[in-house]
Amino acid sequence: MSIAVIYGGTRENGNTEMLTEHAVKGLEAETIFLSNYEIKPVIDGRHTEKGFGNVQDDYNQLIDRILLHDTLIFATPIYWYSMSGTMKNFIDRWSQTLRDSEYVNFKTQMAEKSAYIIAVGGDQPYIKGLPLIQQFQYIFDFMGISFKGYILGEGNKPGDITQDKRAWLAAEQLRESLKN
Repeated sequence: MSIAVIYGGTRENGNTEMLTEHAVKGLEAETIFLSNYEIKPVIDGRHTEKGFGNVQDDYNQLIDRILLHDTLIFATPIYWYSMSGTMKNFIDRWSQTLRDSEYVNFKTQMAEKSAYIIAVGGDQPYIKGLPLIQQFQYIFDFMGISFKGYILGEGNKPGDITQDKRAWLAAEQLRESLKN
């Protein structure tokens, strides 16, 4: 099993990154920080004669990297009760990839993957983060990705997540599950 961690946060060493690093500590995992790449917004060409145009950015390079892995961990801060804009922009581009002649088997390849979510927020995330989890569930259902679980954590200022013992323990349990 190979793991890719896809980070949607923009704060270096933020709470989401800290919790996710705790979850994969000691495991071999490729980390992808979306904020380190240029990912242009999707321009919807589904219903035009021209279709989607070729976009000159880093997105395809990232898709190529995640396609190599069996397990995907989507790690995002909870921003305005949803995933970060960086993460959403990345996933929005899947619409283009689904119609890209260079990725004719994209949906089939994604359907062979398992996924987890790790999300941290500061405003009652154990309740208010649930729509984010449901949003990912719908995305995974559409793509055929096996949704294996999620961790929600509470933290606002850098380092706050270490005080959320429930999330910290859930990260340790996820690590043990990923080992097996």
